[in-house]
Amino acid sequence: MKNEAHARIKINQLLSEAGWRFFDNEEGEANILLENHVKITQREIDAWGKDYEKIKNGSLDFLLVDNDNRPICVLEAKKESLHPLVAKEQARKYAKTVEARYVILSNGIVHYFWDTTKGNPKPIYKFPSPNEIGAIIKIS
Repeated sequence: MKNEAHARIKINQLLSEAGWRFFDNEEGEANILLENHVKITQREIDAWGKDYEKIKNGSLDFLLVDNDNRPICVLEAKKESLHPLVAKEQARKYAKTVEARYVILSNGIVHYFWDTTKGNPKPIYKFPSPNEIGAIIKIS
């Protein structure tokens, strides 16, 4: 059975494909934070290796931020063998703590997007880009 590290590798790729950045680059500043307001370096990622789950500093939930570094979306990752909706309440609490309205729940295979002020999580097939979340915010 694959652990959460495998799911995170897939999630990292999906975030990158959607235009989110773990690191500052020519396109802009990093807009993914791990843990609240903590940027990571490539050296830290390399040090973790494939065993993300044994990191002593706790959870590595993804926090997606806007251009002003304000939290807009929490991404809660679960291992592939768990349905992502098992993390719904955990993610809601985290989103409330950081004042983010949106949540993505994922196990690397199945994904949900959730506006915590409206209804329940909806299945998605790809992660929304920063621009797509910005458009959702404008029409909400």
